[in-house]
Amino acid sequence: MPTFSAKDIVRPNILALKPYRCARDDYSEGVLLDANENAYGPALNPSSEAASSSSGLDINRYPDPHQHALKNLIAKFRGLSSPEHFFLGVGSDEVIDMIFRVFCVPGKDAVLITPPTYGMYSVCAQINDVAVQKATLTLDGQFQLNVEEIEKQIDAHPNIKVIFLCSPGNPTGSALTHESIRRVLTLPNYKGIVAVDEAYVDFIDASKEGSTAAWVKEYPNLIVMQTLSKSFGLAGVRLGVAITTPEIASYMNATKAPYNIASTTSRIAQEALQPKGLEILENHISVMVKERTRLLEAFKSIPSLGRVLGTNDANFVLVEVLNKEGKPCNDRAFNVYTDMAKNQGLVVRFRGTEIGCEGCLRITVGTPEENDIVIKRLTEQLAN
Repeated sequence: MPTFSAKDIVRPNILALKPYRCARDDYSEGVLLDANENAYGPALNPSSEAASSSSGLDINRYPDPHQHALKNLIAKFRGLSSPEHFFLGVGSDEVIDMIFRVFCVPGKDAVLITPPTYGMYSVCAQINDVAVQKATLTLDGQFQLNVEEIEKQIDAHPNIKVIFLCSPGNPTGSALTHESIRRVLTLPNYKGIVAVDEAYVDFIDASKEGSTAAWVKEYPNLIVMQTLSKSFGLAGVRLGVAITTPEIASYMNATKAPYNIASTTSRIAQEALQPKGLEILENHISVMVKERTRLLEAFKSIPSLGRVLGTNDANFVLVEVLNKEGKPCNDRAFNVYTDMAKNQGLVVRFRGTEIGCEGCLRITVGTPEENDIVIKRLTEQLAN
């Protein structure tokens, strides 16, 4: 790969930024009268559930702006030695937006995405006035990288600053091969960032290639994005994670709002990363994988369901709905989706408008009881 310098591609105004210095950067103990907090405490009924659940958090005080304790736990879980590799955001969406804000000059720079993929990359690009170039995944039902097409786009658009790769993909469910990710990281004519979105990485079977988080020690242009929303079951606390080099993490941390991670979020996340929490995590993943396999087997015998696309490495299944001629059909898939949601209380996701996903429903793997309902309702819907 060419010589990479993060400093060369960071926006000049970010390089020149003098970060806001908050009160807790200086002192965090003693009689704290420096941040104009309310020393009398929160306006909560002491007997309320909200008061009891936040007990001991001092929520009348601003939270830790650096979150070293939480970062240390994540580092241990992901096999990294230092909290300096991390930026924490309000969900992965803040992580994605922060990458744009640090690296992409509005109205000038571009990013590259690999459809079908997560829609927030394009939304953040539009919000930040950044152009979007595309290199479609292979449309053979496996949804893998077309590295040659990525390279063509890089050569044709030298203003591309970030390549977003989603692995496992959404809506594809396919984990990208490590070999293909390495090829993108080492493209000879590319000097930008490669951001690998691993929101679903913990659902990959242990026999397959897993996370690339440890690669940040090897590739200075890599940012790995993760979240506690999926495998940890903590979507409501909104915690996203960027794992990268200490240099890139420092730019992201300097740009963020000073107190972006709430005390409640931090406490819940730290509890989930304790040994008991990790034991529960593994048990939930094990059950989910078994249920995913059960759904895949059941779908084979449901009339008018076609191929299950992707390599099934996430906590959902992407399956085709066929018409009477045996071809994937958007109209029928949309009608099934709508009728189940409106009339049967079962909500899945219609993904037929995504390239390579014609006639597809994306179905999250639920509890055994919920999956029984999925099988029953789809069988009923498609029997006609």
